[in-house]
Amino acid sequence: MPEGTYAVEVASTDEIPARERADFWSEHITGYHCSLDYRFPRGGDYRGRTARQRTAAYQFVESRSDRIGYARTVLQARRDPDEDYRLLVPLEGGVTMRQGGQELRARPGTGCLITPAEPFELVQDGPVRSFILTLPAGRVLGRLGRAAPRCATLDMTTGLGRVVHGMLGSLYEERDALTAREFDAVCDRVAELVCMVVSADDRPGAPGHLAEVEAMVRRFVRANAADPELNGAAVARRLGWSLRQVQLALQHAGTTPRELIKEERLLLVRDRLTSPRYAHLTITEVAHLSGFSSASALSTAFRRRFGLAPRDLRHGTAH
Repeated sequence: MPEGTYAVEVASTDEIPARERADFWSEHITGYHCSLDYRFPRGGDYRGRTARQRTAAYQFVESRSDRIGYARTVLQARRDPDEDYRLLVPLEGGVTMRQGGQELRARPGTGCLITPAEPFELVQDGPVRSFILTLPAGRVLGRLGRAAPRCATLDMTTGLGRVVHGMLGSLYEERDALTAREFDAVCDRVAELVCMVVSADDRPGAPGHLAEVEAMVRRFVRANAADPELNGAAVARRLGWSLRQVQLALQHAGTTPRELIKEERLLLVRDRLTSPRYAHLTITEVAHLSGFSSASALSTAFRRRFGLAPRDLRHGTAH
């Protein structure tokens, strides 16, 4: 989905012939999430409806469907990997979730955080209406680290859980009035609050968390420094955090996204100017290949950082 685009899509079995509804629902839900096995009730008709809100970063689905069972097998998890978490919040009816030897029951007033990265079984014991928010793995793992659960239940009736529940309801009710930026901003905050509920930690700026974010941002920038479109917002989006989180973590380390990206690009240029592999390229070509807009922009930044021009470094190394 293109960056900056926000879409609201409604789909229902009502317009589908009765004999085709089970197949439609299977393909529809797989398309929204990942490869799954489906166990429909025997006989009778099957009905379901979804309203999906999404951007390139997040997906939020309001779902209503008859009794059904979903299963994610080991083979499906291996062949169709999906690391992102799902926050499932029943509004009507209930579900039973089994994963990693755990069995969780979610009813109205509770939420269930699960990951399709591993096999699971989810059973609706009757008609269910629910919210399902897809949380990028980076948002959860970056916040919780090794403490990230395989699956967990959340109390949505009090404290931050109740706040999250209210935000999800508002996100759905205002679906036609939101922009992509507004939708992502709300989802960013919900993701952060969900992690705080799971970890029972109300300190989003805790030093340990900031250090984890900083380390992951540095690794990502180093690996993608040559991308001319790389900036703080792109880093945050790709890692599944808010720009504010990235800025706060780097500020804690005494730098900014812009400064870090420029530093990694300069180090990349320095390495390439002294490498025989790039000796056939001009300075302008090295600049463009390393994320700089022009040779002059590179020369100015390079002189300030290393005290000599890129050409001088290359010639000095050659001799």
